[in-house]
Amino acid sequence: MTQDHFNVLFLCTGNSARSILAESCLNREGRGRFTAYSAGSHPKGEVHPMAIELLKRANYDTSGLRSKSWEEFAVPCAPKMDFVFTVCDAAAAEACPVWPGQPMTAHWGVPDPAAVEGSDTEKALAFADAYRMLNNRISIFVNLPIASLDRLALQKRLTDIGQA
Repeated sequence: MTQDHFNVLFLCTGNSARSILAESCLNREGRGRFTAYSAGSHPKGEVHPMAIELLKRANYDTSGLRSKSWEEFAVPCAPKMDFVFTVCDAAAAEACPVWPGQPMTAHWGVPDPAAVEGSDTEKALAFADAYRMLNNRISIFVNLPIASLDRLALQKRLTDIGQA
């Protein structure tokens, strides 16, 4: 891949926590080289309050975040994606729309912090863990020498990141 800017879509079922965290992380860490988006196969319709709280504490701008359907990104006028990453096992197992341009894909599964039951402290820890895992993977991703890797080598690297 020889381009200078890449669009990345993070998919999850509800698009309320993990994919939102990943979108925010990549938009910050990507330093203008990447534009991140997120969506869900069955969006909840709202971003989880604990995801918003965590991002605000880390000084992220949360004003434009919303839970949305992946169908928004499968229409002709949508941004062309270069990469599509699933961050939950349910979304990885679903039949995805056909993405224009045949983006590279990988599964970067992370446990769902929104599904954690228990005290507010336990829930906050689950969100912090999900954020840490996604942020680490995104840090590796943004530092890949994308321009110097052929498609096969890049695909292997993307898959390996999801298993880190």
